[in-house]
Amino acid sequence: MKEYIVINGTGGSGKDTFVSLCAKYAKVYNFSSIDKVKEVARLIDWNDEKDERSRKFLSDLKALTNEYNDTPFKDMLDKAEMFRKSDSEIMFIHIREPENIKRACDTLNAKTLLIKRKGLENIKTNYSDRSVDNYDYDEIIFNDTLENLEISAKKYIEKLREKNNS
Repeated sequence: MKEYIVINGTGGSGKDTFVSLCAKYAKVYNFSSIDKVKEVARLIDWNDEKDERSRKFLSDLKALTNEYNDTPFKDMLDKAEMFRKSDSEIMFIHIREPENIKRACDTLNAKTLLIKRKGLENIKTNYSDRSVDNYDYDEIIFNDTLENLEISAKKYIEKLREKNNS
């Protein structure tokens, strides 16, 4: 099985937790479209903060690198190639922006997954976070407790395997 899953959700929704829970049931490769942008940001003294100012900075920097030379997309393609050559079964690709989600899906034939957490409001201070709900996702998983999120992760992997075996 080789599956590409674009995963999204507002900050704090449980995306990374969901991926780590999926890793209990399948070999996963985890990638974020902002990884290369964060490398660049660190060169100019960004220190991995996740406050509103930093989120806007990273969102704006990602937009600039997309426009300038398409670095985030090229990085995703490089990581997709590494995934294809690996023994991993699922590549989770974290992407916020709807146009970038569509492009990844069109290029990699990826499925989409949104993680929602009850009572958690979407971040509105930057384009990337503000756009989380502006896509028609293939599946939505609600994160209400860690126990239920693990059950959802297990079922999600089982469903992917069923689809691949049919």
